[in-house]
Amino acid sequence: MKAPLLRLDGLTKRFPGVVANEDVSLDVVRGQIHALLGENGAGKSTLVKMIYGIMRPDAGEMRFEGKPYAPANPAEARARGIGIVFQHFSLFDAMTVTDNIALGLPVTQCGPDLSYRIGKLSTSYGLTIDPARIVGTLSVGERQRVEIIRCLLQVPRLLIMDEPTSVLTPLEVDMLFATLRRLSFEGCAVLYISHKLEEISALCGSATILRGGRVIATCDPRRETARSLAEMMIGTTLAPTSPLVAQEGPVCLAVNQLSLPSDMPFGVDLDDVAFDVRRGEILGLAGVAGNGQSELMDALTGERMAAVAEAITLDDTAIGHLGPVERRKLGMAFVPEERLGHAAVPDLSLTDNTLLAAAAGDGLIWRGWVRKRKARHFAERIVATFDVRTTGPQQSARALSGGNLQKFIVGREILLDPAVLIVAQPTWGVDAGATAAIHQALLDLAAKGCAIVVISQDLDELFALATRIAVIAQGRLSQPAPTASLTIEAIGQAMGGGTTAAPVKREPVDA
Repeated sequence: MKAPLLRLDGLTKRFPGVVANEDVSLDVVRGQIHALLGENGAGKSTLVKMIYGIMRPDAGEMRFEGKPYAPANPAEARARGIGIVFQHFSLFDAMTVTDNIALGLPVTQCGPDLSYRIGKLSTSYGLTIDPARIVGTLSVGERQRVEIIRCLLQVPRLLIMDEPTSVLTPLEVDMLFATLRRLSFEGCAVLYISHKLEEISALCGSATILRGGRVIATCDPRRETARSLAEMMIGTTLAPTSPLVAQEGPVCLAVNQLSLPSDMPFGVDLDDVAFDVRRGEILGLAGVAGNGQSELMDALTGERMAAVAEAITLDDTAIGHLGPVERRKLGMAFVPEERLGHAAVPDLSLTDNTLLAAAAGDGLIWRGWVRKRKARHFAERIVATFDVRTTGPQQSARALSGGNLQKFIVGREILLDPAVLIVAQPTWGVDAGATAAIHQALLDLAAKGCAIVVISQDLDELFALATRIAVIAQGRLSQPAPTASLTIEAIGQAMGGGTTAAPVKREPVDA
């Protein structure tokens, strides 16, 4: 056995009312790609923050390269050879690649040759990027390359990757995996966090599984299935989802010749977007982030008005000129991509956050008065139905883990029993058990006659949910095609800027 590069021994971290990590021990070996798995709220983020110096453990010790390791801050962790690429990038859109990278490097590593070193390193690792490009003009996959290059310039001995493929096309995933395997071959250790369990089995040579803040298993994920890994994470049998049988209901939501200039400096203009959704149908819209999804979501929710009211119709009624409250009153519901600040107010309680969506249609406000008891009961029903891990409806939205907040937001909208649901990235960063629950809830809602639009970068998700799929690229939408006639490869090519996805017969997959 190789001596561990990083050793955690009995790490414990407590917060008021909760133990985030309890007696956690694990070893990460040089040249190893090691998975860290667990449900939302299992303690992964807290553990990584202690490794990276953002938090200090209450008990236990860490050793790095055989020496005591207790970083007081991230700069000290980076100086010891630990780099991290977070799920949400920390880049400035208006600055160049070189300037963004320089902001994350020690002054001694910057200099007049930095652009040259960025170009040389990026080419060497197959992460080609132009150092002079403005970050706001880059795709999400290219932005991730910038974050990785910034880490590689510091020659890390341990690289932590947090949900690295959640926003990538299949081709970009393949390129990322090639880079990580090369780093592993060169002796760098990788601590890899992902809810995409098929990736774990394909990429990682070992895995540590957390549940409730404790290590409950270690395994070789190459000898496991995605289902067995998920069941170890949740501690119970994973219930299979029931497939949706497409219903030929009437058209409920229709978008016709929708063109809308972006109001963001580096946004994408919508160009003649058209589609319709029938009752009982789930339409999937695939695309790499930054190709007009945000602009389309704003147009569908009413946060931005269409130039022509008839560009969006609900049951043949023009609604393109109506705002979000008016559209909710007509039976629409929305789950935006941004959880905190858009879908939920961080410092408000879960009870108060129900008012953001349910006030218009669930009687939570009567003659201008907030009906607090009814709002609390509604919040309690969301928590119970969607297994939201929380101390109660009085807890603030900010205090929930990302996955639990997502369950609450999705549950809030689904329990309103809408006629139309528009949902963006429904399971982004959500664990396998919660993903299955959210998927089943969406399928059940569609089976009741709701027309659903799912905007997602996760192709496996769209193939599991949607009856038809279209691709949005550079503000234009392809013609929706039946899911059964498409392949993931065809959709991925269209997402990456290739030809529009054409119907391609999928081979049957054995169960």
